[in-house]
Amino acid sequence: MDTASKTRPQTDITTDDPRWAAVVERDPAADGHFYYAVVTTGVYCRPSCPTRLARRENVRFHPNRESAERAGFRPCRRCRPDGASLAERRTAAIAAACRSIEASETMPSVSSLAQKAGMSSSHFHRVFREITGVTPRQYGAAHRGRRLREELRRAKNVTDAIFEAGFSTVSRFYEHADDLLGMPPAHYRNGGASATIHFAVGECSLGSILVARSARGVCAIFLGDDPDTLARDLQDQFPNAALVGGDEAFEALVAQVVGFVEAPRIGLDLPLDLRGTAFQQRVWQALREIPSGETATYAEIAQRIGAPKAARAVARACARNPLAVAIPCHRVIRQDASLSGYRWGVERKRVLLARESSETRSE
Repeated sequence: MDTASKTRPQTDITTDDPRWAAVVERDPAADGHFYYAVVTTGVYCRPSCPTRLARRENVRFHPNRESAERAGFRPCRRCRPDGASLAERRTAAIAAACRSIEASETMPSVSSLAQKAGMSSSHFHRVFREITGVTPRQYGAAHRGRRLREELRRAKNVTDAIFEAGFSTVSRFYEHADDLLGMPPAHYRNGGASATIHFAVGECSLGSILVARSARGVCAIFLGDDPDTLARDLQDQFPNAALVGGDEAFEALVAQVVGFVEAPRIGLDLPLDLRGTAFQQRVWQALREIPSGETATYAEIAQRIGAPKAARAVARACARNPLAVAIPCHRVIRQDASLSGYRWGVERKRVLLARESSETRSE
């Protein structure tokens, strides 16, 4: 090894170098952008390496692995900079666990999944949730729900679909059927043909508003410019359900929702029929906990639900929210405080936030 090349003074030995700050913080976001070598040990590492921090004067920076190795340094055995990063290895392990869950007839135990991933059960559970946004059991339930919906569409009868989807007994399936489908399985198999959705379209300061209710509760609140378009959107969401125009009593429900749009401080205490994946349900619940007059970023919501790396998935869940204002996705903003991204139009989002902020200041 060329000792002179390792010990030769460098002009970048400064304590305010951002690369040194990344090494001190063991920042995984810096991995792949540069490597650092330690002249006293003869090894080079990723910025996130968990090994004991070297003295600054003994550290040399390299733009890539080849540069460090040409200078005579060998790869660290802990962070393995010449192979996949820790984040990449974890992601691959969790992806393999997801495939294992999907291929299994029954839900594998967390301990067996963790063993295959080379992690302890508690560590595996935490990493799985960080990467996917849900727990292994929730992922398994969501996958089984997808399989069930697929089987119900193509199986000859409901019983065959239940067993093909991985349920061990019919009784066990019916314990979860309502949560999985939002309606009896025979109704779902017929495309919701036996389900009845009452709806009505009204007007508010934000334009047209459609409110729909199933037997379980309010299942849709749409905002837009054209009543006919809103009605078609509802039909697309429930293609085979019986859509029934609201009567006088239902008009009172629409008026209650409109009142909430105009004056958010009055609240909206209505039963809701929320149909979404386990992850979407967690996001939507977190949105309901944002007080009127306040906002949160997508990253903050991801943090609150225990999935700090799932900000993009949070944004997708917000975009699929079928209940405008009742699930206040308008209170979620980007990291730079911009208001881009709102299913019902950015200008409506701006108006809602301004209205809630004004009410808060006047209290």
